Amino acid sequence: MKRSIFVNLATIILLSLGSFGLVIGGFLINKATSKTKQLQPITDTSKYQEIRNHKWADLQQIQHFPRQIPPESQVLEMAYSPGITPGSSSLQIRLKEPQAKIKNLLKQYKKISQHQYQGGNTNNHSNQPNGVPTTFFYTSDSETETFPNSYEILVLKAEDKSQPGAKWHHGNSHGVAIDVASSEIVYWAEKW
Repeated sequence: MKRSIFVNLATIILLSLGSFGLVIGGFLINKATSKTKQLQPITDTSKYQEIRNHKWADLQQIQHFPRQIPPESQVLEMAYSPGITPGSSSLQIRLKEPQAKIKNLLKQYKKISQHQYQGGNTNNHSNQPNGVPTTFFYTSDSETETFPNSYEILVLKAEDKSQPGAKWHHGNSHGVAIDVASSEIVYWAEKW
């Protein structure tokens, strides 16, 4: 009788350890494969026209982007991510422009912007009273994805496409961020 209790107890312990091992193994395999599934942003600026003119589904959201890079412009960075889930994506290109052109662009976009922010990122902007989601500074030279206060973020359009009660769960926004001092403009569009 004592032997059968010992055998039963050993069987239960071994089965428990085996089950635990399967769960942990499954978790680790899932974690490893999900890392390889994450999309890396496309930063090759030679692909800009293809992305702008053919890969972005809603051309209305990027009509403010230049059709092609103007010859007097210097491309500093680009980031395009088609998104992990269907319907989500982001496009951002940062250009250095002549000072006079930057001042004109600032004046032009300020007139048609729906919202204006000084520095920050989408989390800062959407959490302000009557705030809307914008973007992160994906094309920054630093690790931080927050625009410095020298940038004016001008939201040209923001649409909340969420179900009632889930504000900004789905939507899109697009606009520009302009730093007059460094003579830079960041064109951006986001869908989520």
